[in-house]
Amino acid sequence: MTPDWMRERVSGDALAERTEELLTAGFRLALVAAHDDRDTLRIVYLFLAGWPDRRVELEYVVPAADPVLPSLAYLSFPASRFEREMADLYGIRPLGHPRPRRLVRHAHWPDDWHPMRANATSAPHFGRAAGFPFVTVEGSGVYEIPVGPIHAGLIEPGHFRFSVVGETVLRLKARLWFVHRGIEKLFESRPATGATDLAERISGDTSAAHTLAHSLAIEDALGIELPDEAHRLRAMVVELERLYNHATDLGALANDVGFGIANAHAQRIREQLLRINAAVTGHRLLRGAIAPGTVTLRQLPDPAQLRDIAADLAETAALSLGTSMVYERFAGTAVLDRDDARGIGCLGYIARASGLRTDARLEHPTTALPITEISATTGDVLARYTVRRDEFAASAALTGYLIDAHTGPLHHNAAPSPHGASSGIGITEGWRGTIVHRVELGPDNTITRAKIVDPSWFNWPALPTAMADTIVPDFPLANKSFNQSYAGNDL
Repeated sequence: MTPDWMRERVSGDALAERTEELLTAGFRLALVAAHDDRDTLRIVYLFLAGWPDRRVELEYVVPAADPVLPSLAYLSFPASRFEREMADLYGIRPLGHPRPRRLVRHAHWPDDWHPMRANATSAPHFGRAAGFPFVTVEGSGVYEIPVGPIHAGLIEPGHFRFSVVGETVLRLKARLWFVHRGIEKLFESRPATGATDLAERISGDTSAAHTLAHSLAIEDALGIELPDEAHRLRAMVVELERLYNHATDLGALANDVGFGIANAHAQRIREQLLRINAAVTGHRLLRGAIAPGTVTLRQLPDPAQLRDIAADLAETAALSLGTSMVYERFAGTAVLDRDDARGIGCLGYIARASGLRTDARLEHPTTALPITEISATTGDVLARYTVRRDEFAASAALTGYLIDAHTGPLHHNAAPSPHGASSGIGITEGWRGTIVHRVELGPDNTITRAKIVDPSWFNWPALPTAMADTIVPDFPLANKSFNQSYAGNDL
């Protein structure tokens, strides 16, 4: 399906003017990518809108010797965060930004080291950590609770600072970026069709969707076209990823309020789904099935087995919500209202649970699919739970449809076109929400820049917003109901 594309270079006040026009017209700022062109730094802004698929790229150039950019923070909260990221990684200063403090670089990173610049040296000596400066909340009875960055479990590091009165949270501040891996830098100089292994490891629980977004971007740049049957097989793989992750978290949410029996059943269901993944692709996390120009499956799932699993999970969810201690802990907890979700730029089930309509399978489709849109309005833990419960049922039905409708081979391979465009966009709806990849290729078809935006980038700021007026003991539950990726956020 061919989207409506527009690319234009802007300068001066035109950047803010065009941005305001696009946001007013219903576009969202999906990605901002800086590029080091040696003498200049080029910034690409990607705006997206759906129904129908529309994409607008604005390009703004600043001198490398004095990289100053007019801030768009007053127009867009996501823009403010992209600007802070570019300031850290490229040294581009956002003029007029209300809070241009560091985002990616912690306090012990050297002031003059910007690792994404072409002339950046290897990692210099890092000084001692300078602590975690947070806004102090003062008043009678106010105290602070620090949590992390190291947690008592397998999750990745993040520091959370609670300002509390009694048990009620007045303010929560999250500090991430403890494990910056330089993933985008690692893509540079890789062959266009030889970076799938990196894409699969951007966020391990989203291997299939990130690989699909990466592959679509490479295919867009190289002019590779796959038949509809191949896109439908890829869509099925991404739905299998949605199923096992939703099942896992529905159990974990019940476990967070002490209802362990539901978690035990959900983990049993998860194991069934992981075994299906291994049979279909050869890997429990669905790696190896999707690559640029290619999709390869070993077999199709058994639709009858998927129907049984869907019924099993529905029974487990009904058991959970039919238990008063579960329902009462979920209802009204950690509310994210619609206006806040929209202003923050939330995606995926977080946005849909707060009443926003968003789904890349409909907004930016690669093939026509009978998608059942799921939503709620209350924006609390209960809404996020029920949205994911209903998405599991819809995803199982969609997977069954794709299996029953499939004819032909389970392997497709397509060659590049001589009319490739050298840059490309890949968009897909992962289980957390919309994933966007943008790549640029050199004349030898190696990757010169890869920009990756996981939905967690947009959704993490919503957690502190939802925690206002929530009690401290409900933080693990609220956090799990969001369940954002540390790795997908901190590339």
